[in-house]
Amino acid sequence: MKKKIILAITGASGSLYAVEFAALMNELNIEVHGIISSAGEQVLKLETGQSRTDLNSVNRWFDVNDFAAPAASGSSLYDGMVVLPCSMGTLGGIANGLSRNLIHRAADVALKERRPLVLAARETPLNRVHLQNMLAAHEAGAIICPPMPAFYHKPESISDLTRDFSSRVAQLLGCSVPGMSRWQGLQSSEED
Repeated sequence: MKKKIILAITGASGSLYAVEFAALMNELNIEVHGIISSAGEQVLKLETGQSRTDLNSVNRWFDVNDFAAPAASGSSLYDGMVVLPCSMGTLGGIANGLSRNLIHRAADVALKERRPLVLAARETPLNRVHLQNMLAAHEAGAIICPPMPAFYHKPESISDLTRDFSSRVAQLLGCSVPGMSRWQGLQSSEED
């Protein structure tokens, strides 16, 4: 059976990561169902010039207020969910079980069903409430994975950075990414 992942996009900066993640899932033949907040739509347009309809790598979109969507029920068999990027408002809603929209509800379902939930929390600097909400979400079972690029693989472009982070998120969701950059340790010029 083909893997199926939920991609939620919120209004935090970093929609380039969501675009790259969806494209990577498409390359890996993994089905992506998308949910985007109204603020997420605005930021996606601002940062990429695209709208959700331009993201052909997303197989199906659900309205953020559609509580009858499959993602709202644990009986729908998703393999995991990522909120990429995850605004602090969304993080707070998830951490406190508020389920005010489909993104919150789908995340709540992932947690209660013990499915992988990756929250790419995007904010700086962080205040005490942000940190408490991150800890609460972590204690509930979410993986807090801020989009912090790695530089040890010598990226040459923004695309390299977004691809590397997207690969890391895919790995956290249990998806194997061929050719993913991995730390190999230091190469010593001296013999042992």
